[in-house]
Amino acid sequence: MYPPQFKFQSFPVTSEMTVTGNGEIVAPPDYAQILIEVRTEGKDVTVAQQENALIMSRVIESLMALNIPREAIQTSSYSISPVYDYMDGRQVFRGYEVQNAITVKITDLSQAGTVIDTAIQNGANHVSAIQFKIESSDAYYQQALNLALVNALAKAKSMAETMQVPIQLIPIEIIEESQHVTPVPYKSAQFATQEFTTPIEQGTIPIQASVRVKFRF
Repeated sequence: MYPPQFKFQSFPVTSEMTVTGNGEIVAPPDYAQILIEVRTEGKDVTVAQQENALIMSRVIESLMALNIPREAIQTSSYSISPVYDYMDGRQVFRGYEVQNAITVKITDLSQAGTVIDTAIQNGANHVSAIQFKIESSDAYYQQALNLALVNALAKAKSMAETMQVPIQLIPIEIIEESQHVTPVPYKSAQFATQEFTTPIEQGTIPIQASVRVKFRF
């Protein structure tokens, strides 16, 4: 009697590769945020506060005269700090500094320079941040996401060709890794009264997407 015979069926061996795809869309901003400050000093804190409030009220009224709605102007910070000088190695109290900052949102980007100049002419003495942004970046992000997937597929095909192996072009896993929208910053500056219009270039905003994709080959 012969021993039983077994048949072994061989299965194709598959391997996997994981690649990262990146995509970027550059889009124009549709609004700007400008941080405008009024800083006042005085030995008497009450006097410094009153002076600051008077100037800031004048600044806000001047901005509203540019047809900027009141709801587009918001207080972002308010602080009172002691100020010291250093003389002969000693700390000498000089008074108090009152800082009042407002954030102004403008949708007419051509107004940016005029807004800054108007605020300065009415007593503001510091512009600490200007950022150009996009109100809704979802549509742009979807385009960047599509580009990221195309990029990942191209990488996988290139690697498979280099290794001379066939690849299954339908991914077995796609993971959305990140979304990144970079607002365009503008340098901070301290201003004195000036007679010219401050030039502000809005530029463009990069919107980036990244995916991690797994393929079989």
